[in-house]
Amino acid sequence: MKLISWNVNGIRAWYKKGSFDWFIKQSPDVMCIQETKAHPDQLEKDFPALFAPEGYYAYFDYSKVRKGYSGIVVYAKQKPEKVTTGLGIKKLDQEGRQVNLFYKKHVIISGYFPNGNKSEEHFQFKLDYYAAFLKFIQKLEKKGYKVIFCGDFNVAHAPIDLERDKANAKKIGFLPVERAWVDSLEAAGFIDTFRTLYPEKVQYSWWDVKTRARDRNIGWRIDYVFVSKILRKKIISAIICDEVLGSDHCPVLIDLDIKRY
Repeated sequence: MKLISWNVNGIRAWYKKGSFDWFIKQSPDVMCIQETKAHPDQLEKDFPALFAPEGYYAYFDYSKVRKGYSGIVVYAKQKPEKVTTGLGIKKLDQEGRQVNLFYKKHVIISGYFPNGNKSEEHFQFKLDYYAAFLKFIQKLEKKGYKVIFCGDFNVAHAPIDLERDKANAKKIGFLPVERAWVDSLEAAGFIDTFRTLYPEKVQYSWWDVKTRARDRNIGWRIDYVFVSKILRKKIISAIICDEVLGSDHCPVLIDLDIKRY
């Protein structure tokens, strides 16, 4: 199973840049897109290829509080047995941040985790979302599912995951409390696929546009694919496609030795 995750920072602008063609050429089994900034009805009207790509089922989550904000779409070649959105907690699910695809043995989750930079209240929202998400995936495992979850986590886990760790030590996105949450994911038995294969490799998935940081490769690794520990031996590859343009993030890709989910 080939899975790609990409925060596209506006799916309509991403499409106009020609990045959709890259996705089609890759032909992944699952394509998880975050920060669409679009409602499905907007895509159906003006961008039918994004609403229903040939050969794929499309599943959306979108902001219920305002248009042009947040949003998720997952394209899947294999139809799930069930699809849900969010965490099942109304106060956390209004911004359209999660799509969950349920198959016979696996659940595939695409998430766009809160940034937390807007205010103290929104930072607390981020921490609440993190805590609820961990409980959510743990419950799935208790039900017997193998879990694959990906997306923009909006946190760099370790100093190796950003270019200027000391300068950013007190900034949201690299605070101890945020990094500790990633620790808790691993302590609960979930695996960072890229870091598992490449424990010392320095590579980033996001760069600040305003400072043209990508030109100098001053970036952060905040886009991840995690899997349940039982899938460790199924990981064939985990790649950060940092040569691919079209967003302030680049796509991340994994290949798992799974034919039927």
